[in-house]
Amino acid sequence: MKDLYELEPFGAGYHAAAGRPHNVRMAAALKAVAAHSPICFVKGEYLPCSSPTVPGSGAFYTFGSGLAFDAGRFEENAKEHPELADTLRDIAEELRPYNTGEQVGICRDRYQAEIASTGACWGGGWAGHSNPDYDRLLSLGTEGIRKLIAKYRGINPEEADFYDGCEIVLDAVDILGDRFLALAEKSEAETSDPAEKRIYAELCAALRQIPRRPARNMCEAVSLFWMVFTFDGIDSPGRLDQFFLPAWEATEKENALFWLDRLWQAFHRTRTWNLCISGSDENWNDKTNAVSWAVLDLAEKYRYQTPNITMRVHRNTPEALWKRAAEVLSTGIGMPALYNDEVVCPALEKMGIPPEHSHLYCMNGCNQIDIMGKSHMGLEDGEVNFGKCLEYALWDGFDTMRGRQLSIHTGNAAKFGTFDELMTALYRQIDYVTDVSVSLSISSQMTYARTAPSPLRSCLLDGCLETGRDYKNGGPLYGDGQVLSEGMPDCVDSLAAVKKFVFEEKRFTMADLLDALSKNFEGYEAMQATLMTAPKFGNDDPYVDGIMKDLSDHWFAYLKTKHTFRGGTFAGGCSTFSRAADNGRACPALPNGHLRGDPMFADCIGAVPGQDVCGPTAAVKSALTYDQTEVTSGFVFQLRFDKALFGTEKGMESFVHLAKAYFAGGGQQLSVNVLSGEELKEAQKHPEKYGDLIVRVGGYSDYFVRLSRDLQDNVIARTEY
Repeated sequence: MKDLYELEPFGAGYHAAAGRPHNVRMAAALKAVAAHSPICFVKGEYLPCSSPTVPGSGAFYTFGSGLAFDAGRFEENAKEHPELADTLRDIAEELRPYNTGEQVGICRDRYQAEIASTGACWGGGWAGHSNPDYDRLLSLGTEGIRKLIAKYRGINPEEADFYDGCEIVLDAVDILGDRFLALAEKSEAETSDPAEKRIYAELCAALRQIPRRPARNMCEAVSLFWMVFTFDGIDSPGRLDQFFLPAWEATEKENALFWLDRLWQAFHRTRTWNLCISGSDENWNDKTNAVSWAVLDLAEKYRYQTPNITMRVHRNTPEALWKRAAEVLSTGIGMPALYNDEVVCPALEKMGIPPEHSHLYCMNGCNQIDIMGKSHMGLEDGEVNFGKCLEYALWDGFDTMRGRQLSIHTGNAAKFGTFDELMTALYRQIDYVTDVSVSLSISSQMTYARTAPSPLRSCLLDGCLETGRDYKNGGPLYGDGQVLSEGMPDCVDSLAAVKKFVFEEKRFTMADLLDALSKNFEGYEAMQATLMTAPKFGNDDPYVDGIMKDLSDHWFAYLKTKHTFRGGTFAGGCSTFSRAADNGRACPALPNGHLRGDPMFADCIGAVPGQDVCGPTAAVKSALTYDQTEVTSGFVFQLRFDKALFGTEKGMESFVHLAKAYFAGGGQQLSVNVLSGEELKEAQKHPEKYGDLIVRVGGYSDYFVRLSRDLQDNVIARTEY
């Protein structure tokens, strides 16, 4: 017979705290999970691996999904354990109003949600990533954090419930530490392998120090980090080379490398997200250290597709580090992605973040920008599909894929007499769709704040303890928002075709063009061929690049008039993740020759795949059309290079010069694929032979054969330099 806490620990802990505020009950639930969730030392990794979930239970909390509640599972458990049925059903009723995913849906405006369902945009829906202050955890331990809580509890006595929740969740971390110590002692006693016995003895010593007290060496630091990181749900480590440095320097090199290597295996096994190395401080001092170099060595050694490594560069980045990054990229793993402090930091400072904090930025998820330990803004709050916005401008807000009026009226495009009239209609449609995305995002933010407080992350983000406000409810110092652009190049190529052939050369009327688009160019193949000869973005052509500048400047400025529930301002970005094909499918025929539902669509801020035909320098110059100091969510620019050429000393040197030129011109981010086009085609035909082939997708790397056919085609279509 199962105990209630064994069967449903989260629910049992929540139920036991009846009468207390929701945040305190959430902390009590996490404490119960810490006492009953599965724990282990994975063979060969030896790290204390915990989990926020218990198999078979009907409720749990994760950073991304909030409070997840499965009514069906509760009912199954009630039927299987009739002696607990009444209590389980009571718990289910208590949790039901806080089922985050369901509540996000209930709170959405139905009309706006329908627009989002077309692929025109989306907003909110999940909690998003963030980068907790692991340096605080490692340098203070739970005892030190408790002292901070006591200090700020005295300053904000009216927020006693908030601080109670934080205290309880630290109890959960301490419970995990005690359980792992017992497991390590048991493992040491049971193993007959001398090498394993030494490892478990070292872990026992570490777990008598952590989590309550500060980590003193790499075994303690890695173990404490991983214990909390896995219990939190596995997100992005952020500036790992910075928060591990004190422990690294206090540890004998061979032992330090051993524990970092163990962590690397764990990162890969769990598909950990973004790990950031190097960078500058507010005085432009370089922050590269021994851990930075070790990370690149591990990336080259194992050639995994995870974690998603990013490297910050700036005016004082050592030449040796540039060279080492190129060497690792030449392996074909698509990492490290490069980020330019000289643009990212000014972009953040435009949002009101001071230099001493802007230079603490890191990435999470694919490429979202966060301030390490100080913000909850590095998440994808929404997305706007510019191809759909152009559809609405051409059809007066009518969604031709759904066959009904969904957006606002902006005029009959057949009667537009100038290109400016079309642009005016497009701007109004972009603004409207952006409003929908932002509104859905804000609704989601409010729902998460109400249903899914996070006492653990509130302990590890500056601003929360100081003010007594939860991580989800405006506690962190910075709460800006990030909305992604998709299909800008497709939209701009279409606009260039209309401007050139309809309004300037007058080869076609707007009525003729609209008829051709409505028929998916059937019977209009000659017109389609002509339209496709228009200038294409990505080739350093002022004709089309100028349109891109007008379009992007308008959108970036409009976004900054919108404010988040978290206490910040929205700004733009671009990261397709794996959605480029879906964005293309959502669009009808477009004036650039795109056919209805064609999945081929721009996968970054650069050209539509295959349309940049004038070389990498021209592609770079077009990408500099955007004012990238207006972007705070990562602005993915992808280039693909031939493996045989890039892998030479001259090839890598040329790449470094190109990257430096792009960054000097105002570029923010650069992702690189080093591949053979023929190899990709062979991998598509014979996937069983290419299981280890890695490609850079849209802000992350993955095994090529795991991608959908549409995404594979997208990668293959990218121009190879």
